Amino acid sequence: MKTSATLANTASVITSGLSPEPTLWRRWLRRLLGHHSMTLGLIIIGTIVLAAVFAPLIAQHDPYAQDVSQRLIPPIWHEKGSWEHVLGTDKLGRDYLSRLLYGARVSLTIGLIAVVVSGFIGVTLGILAGYFGGGVDAVVSYILTVRLSMPLILVALATASLVGGSVKVVILLLGLLLWDRFLIVSRSVTRQLREAEFIAAAKTLGASSLFIMLCEILPNLLGPLTVVATLEIAHAILLEATLSFLGLGVQPPMPSWGLMIAEGKAYMFFQPWVILIPGVVLAVLVLGINLVGDGLRDITALDGRN
Repeated sequence: MKTSATLANTASVITSGLSPEPTLWRRWLRRLLGHHSMTLGLIIIGTIVLAAVFAPLIAQHDPYAQDVSQRLIPPIWHEKGSWEHVLGTDKLGRDYLSRLLYGARVSLTIGLIAVVVSGFIGVTLGILAGYFGGGVDAVVSYILTVRLSMPLILVALATASLVGGSVKVVILLLGLLLWDRFLIVSRSVTRQLREAEFIAAAKTLGASSLFIMLCEILPNLLGPLTVVATLEIAHAILLEATLSFLGLGVQPPMPSWGLMIAEGKAYMFFQPWVILIPGVVLAVLVLGINLVGDGLRDITALDGRN
């Protein structure tokens, strides 16, 4: 009986060794495939990113080339449409599909770089405030209060009108104005982690505060900060489109979805597609980013419970 019990225990050990626990990336992949809204968001973002990257191969016309004789040609689904210009042309005869593809490059670039800048500012301040506390936390909290007291869009409009609109100005403005959520999340998580056992062990081994913040705390912030970053990218893209629509963002002739909507508003009652096409694409991109952000939030919440 003892021999059979021993053999059974040995077999169970071998069996458990043959079927190990799924790794972290496999669990994430399984949850991602099971999260339908996040999958849809990734498909949307992936399609737009690929279209932006391969814009020179997809676009049949120069997005800056003007031909007044070809102005306001309707899209292909219209009875007067032409395959020469699948999405039609604008008031200056520029191909709408080409400007839409190159406009995706502008929007994605501004959104990504602005979030990198704002994330660096917010995470740096948040980790310092959460780790040291005391006077440092009080100063950072005061800075955060001042930032939250300022109406974001009004500050952006006033600054852009004084300095002048351009891609660099828009990136700098958004980077300096969108760091508050990064700060709040990183500060909150850092305050929880600074009392953890692995932080105490690192201090015991003589690790410096800089090493602890960069190598112990920062990696544990990547999950929640990724969720914040996705939502802030959508926010930055919308703000860029707003500034461009008002003439204070990307300047013509550079293609921008907000600028395309602004240029087409005079024809919205006669050729509504001139604002519907960039408006719908902009809404779909923001929807896709928000779906991915919600999915990442759900997945990280499951990891936290497990």
